[in-house]
Amino acid sequence: MGEELGRISAGSPNLRPRLAYRPGEGTTQSLTPAEAGFSIFLKKHFRSEPEASLRNRARRGPRFRPSRLSRGRSPHLLDSGYIIMNDALTSDVIGRRVEVNGEHATVRFFGDVPPVAGFWLGVEWDNPERGKHDGSHEGTVYFKCRHPTGGSFIRPNKVNFGVDFLTALKNRYVLEDGPEEDGKEQIVTIGNRTVQTVGFDSVIKRQSQLNKLEDISLRNCAVNGAGDKGGIATACPHIRKVDLSRNLLSSWDDVIDIADQLKDLEVLNLSENKLEFPSCSTSLIGTFSALKVLVLNRTGITWAEVLRCAPGWPVLEELYLGSNNICISERPVDVLQTVKLLDLSSNQLIDENQLFLIAYLPRLEQLILSNIGISSIHFPDAGIGCKTSLFPSLQYLVVNDNQISQWSFINELDKLQSLDTLSCVRNPLTAGSKDSQTTRQFIIARIGQLKTLDRCQILPEERRGAELDYRKAFGNEWKKAGGHQNPDKNRPNEEFLAAHPRYQFLCQKYGAPEDGELKTQQPFILKNQLLTLKIRYPDQLDQKVLEKQLPDSMTIQKVKGLLSRLLKVPVSQLLLSYESPKLLQPFFSRLYNMPLSGRFPIYTNISPLSDTGMLPSLYKYNVSPQLTSAANPPLFAEEDWP
Repeated sequence: MGEELGRISAGSPNLRPRLAYRPGEGTTQSLTPAEAGFSIFLKKHFRSEPEASLRNRARRGPRFRPSRLSRGRSPHLLDSGYIIMNDALTSDVIGRRVEVNGEHATVRFFGDVPPVAGFWLGVEWDNPERGKHDGSHEGTVYFKCRHPTGGSFIRPNKVNFGVDFLTALKNRYVLEDGPEEDGKEQIVTIGNRTVQTVGFDSVIKRQSQLNKLEDISLRNCAVNGAGDKGGIATACPHIRKVDLSRNLLSSWDDVIDIADQLKDLEVLNLSENKLEFPSCSTSLIGTFSALKVLVLNRTGITWAEVLRCAPGWPVLEELYLGSNNICISERPVDVLQTVKLLDLSSNQLIDENQLFLIAYLPRLEQLILSNIGISSIHFPDAGIGCKTSLFPSLQYLVVNDNQISQWSFINELDKLQSLDTLSCVRNPLTAGSKDSQTTRQFIIARIGQLKTLDRCQILPEERRGAELDYRKAFGNEWKKAGGHQNPDKNRPNEEFLAAHPRYQFLCQKYGAPEDGELKTQQPFILKNQLLTLKIRYPDQLDQKVLEKQLPDSMTIQKVKGLLSRLLKVPVSQLLLSYESPKLLQPFFSRLYNMPLSGRFPIYTNISPLSDTGMLPSLYKYNVSPQLTSAANPPLFAEEDWP
């Protein structure tokens, strides 16, 4: 045998250096990784396939193509994803996940479908609109589907069974086509054979990058399993975050095989994998010992399966279970005790009674309940003005896209001990309101400890204004229910207190609403929009008081012009300020283009008014403001309300 001279190319898209023997200089032989002495995996047999063919194989995954002699026989799917014909191992293909032209499905049947010749796979589509029938053909039921149009019969050569984790990882992160980094040829010895290498340094450099990967995304990469045992741990041992969403994983065992090789795994996304979960509790100590975030949206998992798997997640902090039709059937005992965030969105079977089963999770801080159809909630252990013992650590609550239409739901949320952030958009209570700002104010007023509402921070000024508005809006109802300005006579009935649990507290905080504040707003006509100003000199009480009726849109500058003509004082010497004899808190520190009837919080009880501002209006507080001039002698102007 002549000298064996191989050639290893770094440009191969599957990251495996290919050895091509020169014609007539030897026969094809097997080389083991130990013989090669390199960290990369060498193929057992030298390939003669063109490079483009190898690249296409890596991208689309292995496919089963039955030969003429093998038609009618049953396939067996190996762990690597390859199909072989073996009548004794036909059942292994059932339940495997496959991809056909971008659509995912589960194999439910394999075999002949008379009278059509040839071998068929019966699949149940994830998207039922993709199918044609329920698994039957000409009166014969070959398999069953959950949807009457969820099934199809597919030829095996149309099906992609996927690739293993490491192959997908290399395809995604290493197999980009490009020029070789090192074109030098080197002669190396592999065992007792001499091999010529081209670009081998670049191969080692590129593969060494896998060892540095910590955060990877293999979404929609047709991953079907772990592949060779220990391969993942050797190639990329430092991975901490993995996105395996929308792949071809069939069971929880496939996930365990992958995670068992990633000891530092902290974040795992398995969304949109239709997984088969264990039917009994399993011991998985160590497999997910570092896992903190687990995403299982659209995996078909049930609550019972969550509890069976949960002992294997000892330090889990965030659990996402959206769109699984979950029904919470039992209380977590000795599991999920470390969970801080729980997402149950789009599980339409959950009601308030089921929520109470998770209400004692000691560290639960964030609860996402969007689109679960909930309309009411009641904490039976807490009365009016009291706090509930349920959800003791809950700070963040999302109840978007539900059926909340009653204020009693919002009132109950005030009973939560730690709640400070709420999102409540697209509910009948909020979406059906004509005045969204008023709805926001009422929510703020009803939940005393709230700091953020619908992603907008609640500033102290906004809370004060909201609570004063709420106090005034329901003042007449409060009086009819038995409320009174005199604390000794203030005894509203239980019906009012149940509808407005915080109203009594707000009366203590700001004072009971007075009769003037509760006047019914007059119709919008011109005479009702005029203000009467009583202008007088503060140091000359015997001076005749001047009265003028002015529109509420009149600016301070125009008022100064009017006073200048009446008092024979230059405008430059007039300094008007506003004084409220009723409220000690400030009203306006400075006014800029504020309408007379505008609703603004109080900032100063005596404040200068700018020329560009408008006359302040406090009709919602029912006070009689005064205007003061700094001219000699100074004057006051009392504002009456029509």
